[in-house]
Amino acid sequence: MAELLDGAGKLGWVLVRSVLRFVFMFFNNCVAIPSYCFYLLLLQPLRIWDSATFWHIEGIMFKWLLAMVSSWGWIAGYTVTEWGDDVRPISEEEAMVIVNHQSTGDVCTLMMCLQDKGTVVRKMMWLMDHVFKYTNFGLVSLIHGDFFIRQGKAHRDKQLVYLKDHLDKYYHSRDRKWIVLFPEGGFLRKRRETSQLFAKKNSLPHLTHVTLPRLGATHVILKTLSAQQENGSVSGETKTPNQTGNKRKGLQWVIDVTIAYPKARPMDIQTWIFGYRPPTVTHVHYRMYPIKEVPVEAEALTDWLYQRFVEKEDLLAHFYDTGSFPPEDGQKEAAPRQMTLDPVWLCMIQSFAFISGYMWYRVLQNLYCSLF
Repeated sequence: MAELLDGAGKLGWVLVRSVLRFVFMFFNNCVAIPSYCFYLLLLQPLRIWDSATFWHIEGIMFKWLLAMVSSWGWIAGYTVTEWGDDVRPISEEEAMVIVNHQSTGDVCTLMMCLQDKGTVVRKMMWLMDHVFKYTNFGLVSLIHGDFFIRQGKAHRDKQLVYLKDHLDKYYHSRDRKWIVLFPEGGFLRKRRETSQLFAKKNSLPHLTHVTLPRLGATHVILKTLSAQQENGSVSGETKTPNQTGNKRKGLQWVIDVTIAYPKARPMDIQTWIFGYRPPTVTHVHYRMYPIKEVPVEAEALTDWLYQRFVEKEDLLAHFYDTGSFPPEDGQKEAAPRQMTLDPVWLCMIQSFAFISGYMWYRVLQNLYCSLF
């Protein structure tokens, strides 16, 4: 009987905590997102007069919004341990980031672990499923200039044309540096069976922890944002100017990111919001490739991309067997790094959001009263 009461008490506390977290996040969204929109609306004259400064300010506020999302998981004990290459030294260089995709929590994990990577978060562009456009954060991503891609064979060719146009229009003009995509084109649980059937039919590797990636978006990004050399690889130099007139170097790196969850249990957005799972450490592995090593021709790029996901399969298999990623070449054992967030900074951002929300509420209330 005592054990039953104890279990009921723990369940009751989890429910109460989940409700409190949901209420807080609901109001957090209600003040933070409208405030972001109103500030940018107020700054529209600056966008015309000095576009670079406008997008600099927008990027800072965008990073703050992503930091708020990160704080939801942080206060629940959901942290990140990083492995492999240290990407912070190249945070100011242009890079394409390819990530395995297991659940909706992957995006939240990236929002968290990229917070301490210099200006990356405020200068990054996301490629995400078009359904995300209709979520609470969709309007923010739309304003920021992220690209929403529609899945399926019926839309594939048109979407790639739209992607190229989007990159031409927004990537350089808004001074973007990192572009993040999930080449698998969907969640692991949804695509695994189809991917394995395709692999068997075409004598390709049988993958369990990832699926075979799709080429389209990766190919368009490389062709659009990098200069092609005669040998079929991409160059580290491009003469495309940014909005300030300075010449840009173009893509310098491809960063291969592998996300692993303990016991292969992905963290979804519901867990991130309600916090009903015990404190969990998500593991993120980085591997950097100079852009000159990346082929740009379709067939060679397909082989290169498949090889990266075969490596991801091996990395994840090792992690699920041992609880850690394998050491890098030349190392005896892997050295993990604990990713941390500054709680004081997070509190300041949250306070600014609620103060701004109240301020804009009063402004709109006074405007309404003066008009009606």
